[in-house]
Amino acid sequence: MTPYATLIRGGLLVLPDGAGGVRGEPGDILIEGERIADVGRISRPPAAARVIYAGGCAVLPGFLQTHVHLCQTLFRGAADELSLLDWLRNRIWPLEAAHTPDSIRASARLAVAELLLSGTTAVQTMETVRHTECVFEVLAESGMFAVSGKALMDDPTTCPESLCQPTDAALADAVDLAEKWDGSANGRLRVCLAPRFAVSCTDECLSEVASLAEAGNWRVHTHASESRDEVDLVQRRSGRRNVVYLDHLGLTGDHVGLAHCVWLDNEEVDLLSDSGTHVLHCPGSNCKLGSGIAPVPRLLSRGINVSLGADGAACNNTLDMFREMRLATQLQKALHGPQTLPASRVLGMATRAGAEALGWGGQMGELRPGRWANVVLVSLQGLHTTPSPDPLSALVYGCKSSDIRSVWLAGKQVVAEGQLLLWDEEDVRRDANREAHDLFERAGVA
Repeated sequence: MTPYATLIRGGLLVLPDGAGGVRGEPGDILIEGERIADVGRISRPPAAARVIYAGGCAVLPGFLQTHVHLCQTLFRGAADELSLLDWLRNRIWPLEAAHTPDSIRASARLAVAELLLSGTTAVQTMETVRHTECVFEVLAESGMFAVSGKALMDDPTTCPESLCQPTDAALADAVDLAEKWDGSANGRLRVCLAPRFAVSCTDECLSEVASLAEAGNWRVHTHASESRDEVDLVQRRSGRRNVVYLDHLGLTGDHVGLAHCVWLDNEEVDLLSDSGTHVLHCPGSNCKLGSGIAPVPRLLSRGINVSLGADGAACNNTLDMFREMRLATQLQKALHGPQTLPASRVLGMATRAGAEALGWGGQMGELRPGRWANVVLVSLQGLHTTPSPDPLSALVYGCKSSDIRSVWLAGKQVVAEGQLLLWDEEDVRRDANREAHDLFERAGVA
């Protein structure tokens, strides 16, 4: 039986350039079933193919955000003007502890809706310590691609009692999630082991995560070297800098993604480069929390794979990848000059580099035959992108989420003419507001 086919005709295709970036080329793309069947000039599509005319639009692989907290979307705007450790202790941890299954679902649905409407089709997420199965249920319903895990927090000297779990119980919960959800939804959903950060976890927990990840072929997702205070705290406790400490416990390698990596020394950069560990860059979050600016050009020059993520709505306050791309390049230009991190390279970080960081290299992140048909149409005809002699420049420096016209997940259209087809947006908004109100009352956070 011939799979359902969609032909996207006459757009500006954003294609890999072979050097970590992308290039633009006019052409067509054919989707058959869940995969991209052909890319280029397609003269004879299947007779029953639905045709989408993409004149005036760029056609991109869906964005991949490699560090997001779906459970924090209900906290948007509720934890402003705080540095990282105060932000966690005074706001985020009390709010996470107050979550129920219903509030987690509402938070995840709100996040997924925002992500899809802004062109993100795959994410890596770290959730709180409880109710992560509810996040997987929402992800499965949505059709989104995701690597997700529950936060591991087992050190009673640094974690609040409301979130701290005994080491064995925390790890058992994580393994149970992996055994149930890893590889589910036709391979769209995967499970990572997610120690929150070195500050919240014992040596025993982190060492066991390294062993479990190797045994189960699971990815590891954690935070590292986000703020000076965090780095100082880890060094006082362990006698080692953050990345050196994680490497000592076995938590570096191609299966490991470290979010932030703002404050690194030469030894740590060497470790990241030699081990193939992925850096998950979150410029919006780093700016808002006052954490600093990650040394992205230096990391790239050492062959380290650097991808992008919005982090969470509690520290950003948006999940818009266009904003992250623009911040990523403009911050580095301010430090190192206008030729630093050009638009082509930033688009590569938002797509192909993200696929590599999530273990999906060769499966998504590029418009190539055989890849999952995660495809996004972006209008280049807004007043704010007119004229656009360089479409790649327009995408990075001019476009915003409202320019998204259409989104496909594994060949299924979930956004059309800028409207979400998956859920009723008003229902998502109403549920989020109701659950946020009740959550804040439970948490006792004004």
